[in-house]
Amino acid sequence: MQQTSELYQQHFLLRFPAKLLSYIFHPLFMPTYVFLFLVYQFPYEFSGIDLLQLKLRVFNVFFVTAFLPSFAVFLLWRLKFSESIFLRTQKERVIPYVITMFFYWWMYYLSRNFKDQPEVLKFFYFGIFISTSLGLIINNFIKISLHAIAMGSALTAIILFSFYYQTHLGVAITIVTLLTGIVCTSRLLVSNHTTQEIYAGLFVGIICQLIGFWFAM
Repeated sequence: MQQTSELYQQHFLLRFPAKLLSYIFHPLFMPTYVFLFLVYQFPYEFSGIDLLQLKLRVFNVFFVTAFLPSFAVFLLWRLKFSESIFLRTQKERVIPYVITMFFYWWMYYLSRNFKDQPEVLKFFYFGIFISTSLGLIINNFIKISLHAIAMGSALTAIILFSFYYQTHLGVAITIVTLLTGIVCTSRLLVSNHTTQEIYAGLFVGIICQLIGFWFAM
């Protein structure tokens, strides 16, 4: 009985932080995190707008890339188009993929017209758009990890920011690399993803950011 209790406690101590990290680094939050990173790291890129406008810009990124897609998923669940709000099956993920693709494309379209924000957002938004598109295709075969796609995208984007601005971002790259490993490990602990699905997600996130950089910059 005592051994069972100890095993449960160990299991809980692993799963709780893994679930917490999965929520904190949810794929829908990644565009907002990357935008905030640019605000912190390269504030001069936003010198054309005042503080209130900058806050509104951050809110707009969160609203379009996180709130609206998640609200759409909530509606799909309430309308019985999906059995769970957590989208545990490949079939349940199809419509949310399409919805998210639309919003990512919209952000890429807007980024081409804004002159008072970093140029690098163009390739980042285009990269996450094509990674979502490719994820939709791969979803027909395996349940590719969305968290891995998002973390791979964020890590590659920050490395490319370093190249683009010709500046040293070693600390940020190291931290995001560690977070990428931790988040992917967390998904193995608290989801039914396989290592193949995690690695596939990382590869898609990385390669699509590289394609986005080549195409948009």
